[in-house]
Amino acid sequence: MPPRQIVFIMTDTQRQDMVGCYGNSDMRTPSLDRLASQGVRFDRAYTCQPVCGPARAALFTGAFPHTSGVWANSNPMGDNIKTIGQRLADRGIHTAYIGKWHLDGGDYFGLGRCPNGWDPAYWYDMRNYLEELTPEERLRSRSPALNRDPNLTAGFTFGHRCSDRAIHFLEASRGADFLLVVSYDEPHHPFVCPEPYASMFKDYRFPKQPNVWDTLADKPAHHRAWAGDAVNWDRDKVEIVAPDYFGCNSFVDFEIGRVLEAVDRCAPDALVIYTSDHGDLLQSHCITNKGPAMYEEVTLMPFIMRWPGQTPAESSSRALVSHIDVVPTMLDLFGLPTPKTLAGRSLLPVFRQPEREVNDAIFMEFGRYETDHDSFGGFQLVRAVRDDRYKLVINLLTTDELYDLEADPFEMCNLIGSAEHAAERDRLHDRLLDWMNDTRDPFRGYYWERRPWRGDARPATWNYTNMTRQREEDDYEPRQLDYITGLEMTAAVRKK
Repeated sequence: MPPRQIVFIMTDTQRQDMVGCYGNSDMRTPSLDRLASQGVRFDRAYTCQPVCGPARAALFTGAFPHTSGVWANSNPMGDNIKTIGQRLADRGIHTAYIGKWHLDGGDYFGLGRCPNGWDPAYWYDMRNYLEELTPEERLRSRSPALNRDPNLTAGFTFGHRCSDRAIHFLEASRGADFLLVVSYDEPHHPFVCPEPYASMFKDYRFPKQPNVWDTLADKPAHHRAWAGDAVNWDRDKVEIVAPDYFGCNSFVDFEIGRVLEAVDRCAPDALVIYTSDHGDLLQSHCITNKGPAMYEEVTLMPFIMRWPGQTPAESSSRALVSHIDVVPTMLDLFGLPTPKTLAGRSLLPVFRQPEREVNDAIFMEFGRYETDHDSFGGFQLVRAVRDDRYKLVINLLTTDELYDLEADPFEMCNLIGSAEHAAERDRLHDRLLDWMNDTRDPFRGYYWERRPWRGDARPATWNYTNMTRQREEDDYEPRQLDYITGLEMTAAVRKK
């Protein structure tokens, strides 16, 4: 039996149109473009939450942020939440995680400690990287001004050191079953990269999408607060200039290329999956950065996979996929069932036949950017659903959104109050409420149903659905007990 091997590569803050094969040839990403030519490029893949920690929690636990506990940066996972590393290592699969983790409840850099389930010999997060540097080097490493230093080499960067460790793992793991995760911080700020990448985009202007001119007149109030004075700028004069960001984007592609070359040498039949955690708005809708918005620029992800002998090369897929599907996919490849506690579906059928569908809708959420920060809008509860054509966004504290992504791909026109679209809106709303119930969303309640535009919403009642929704059975914990009888529950969902 041939070895079962997965190499999962991810970047940070790399939106879909920052990868050349998605249509912007100005973005110099030859390694990822080559990977796409050898496998399948997914055009409709979505993050679960457009913030680093919550996005990563979904990718590596298979649970939505509201389930895992990581609904904001600096929130640790719950004690009963298991990562894919734990689930595979407990079944004899070698698992290694190299790079940015962001799931231990620490600050941006992490605590430098290998979590359960991953091989400590290869563990290397950003705290470990900084501890290799002198205090002076640490200060220099946190500013893009370092890119102007002619003595800066790739070897100084976090990304290069992650690649070195990944290459070593691949060389030492020929013929073995394994999961290798390579998680780059790049191209996230501070955008550190050596020449030729540091000056590669010095005169470049990123293309402006029509939504750069969005006035936010019919958008939620918190989007307008986020945009601030930018809504009053002459949008014709706005230029998207970010030479360090785009240079670092090409630099991380170079580093990914180094790892892919090692995969070709040492594990040529491995399943390779690449994605990023979220994007950056880059002045779309008058906003920069990421946060409590479900616009395509921050939620629609690059997602590419290659699996020699299993998937067609030079193909693309319009299938709706979510990062929540990654853990079930990995379990499936290793012949393991998906526990009831996980929310996604295996993508292996789509990998083999890109024209297939496993999801007719995907779901996203937002809670808070970071518990350590008072900025970024603070607490902003958002839940969203996207199907083949429409996207519905419920902003609990402000106003809601509905977009027809076929007629309005740049999300300029909010249709939430449109009578013509009421049936589609209400259908998606029902799907969203069902999803919140099915996933035991701890923030669910009557207020999600009773929106100003929902004329047939049920009256507010204290008991609401009056259902008990206990955690389903998992290999790592005993069956839950019924409160009334003290005996093992027979059904996780039942009348209270």
